[in-house]
Amino acid sequence: RIRLWVEEEIRTDSLPPKAGHILEAVLYRGELPRGDVPDIVGTGDRQARRIVSALMQKGVLHSASPRAPLQIAFPARLAGRWMPGLFPEAAS
Repeated sequence: RIRLWVEEEIRTDSLPPKAGHILEAVLYRGELPRGDVPDIVGTGDRQARRIVSALMQKGVLHSASPRAPLQIAFPARLAGRWMPGLFPEAAS
């Protein structure tokens, strides 16, 4: 589901094209050193920072400090899309 969300965001120009590579790496590794990002996305440092910044603005990545490793964040607003059925719908 996260991959589908990323693809939709890329299609609507809400995320840069290689953002999915970073999210996938963070999901598999648990955390991602910032120095690994340019190799993962195949770009230079500046473009890699722009992609990370876009993901952080969306609230899907976080970091304890500007130099600390990146970690996945599970924003509550995306819980229903990323993990459908995790939280039951409220009865009316």
